[in-house]
Amino acid sequence: MTVKLANSQQVLQEAIEILLTHLSPAKMALLLASWQRDESDYVKMKDKLFEGETVASVYRQAKELEAQGTI
Repeated sequence: MTVKLANSQQVLQEAIEILLTHLSPAKMALLLASWQRDESDYVKMKDKLFEGETVASVYRQAKELEAQGTI
């Protein structure tokens, strides 16, 4: 299986669009501000979030959510 990865700017743009459909502008501003000052280590966080997952399993889950209209 070949997986084409988007660049980080494309992912950021898509994430912002998704969040704006579910959050008010004020909540979005608070979220972005908290991300800016967050000193957490993404590498450690992602290891915990995706423990036991593979690219294929994450892709499958995303496709299932997309089919349900969740994303």
